[in-house]
Amino acid sequence: MTRTATQIKKTLRLLPRAAMILMVLAAPVLAVPQLRADYGSTIEAPAARKSGVGFVLLVSLQRT
Repeated sequence: MTRTATQIKKTLRLLPRAAMILMVLAAPVLAVPQLRADYGSTIEAPAARKSGVGFVLLVSLQRT
C-alpha cells in the first residue's frame, strides 16, 4: 500500500470513535437550551416584603 492509502485507512478507522466522542461532549451543550425553554415547571417562592426593620435592628445593635 502506498503511504497515502495507509493514512486514509487510519483516518477512516478513527472517524467513528471521533464522532462518538464529539456527540458525548456536545450532548450537554445542546440540552441546555431545551431545559431552559420549559417555563411550566418552575416553582418560585413569593417575594418577601421589604419593611426596613432589619437595617434599624442592625444599627441599634451596633450602638450597644
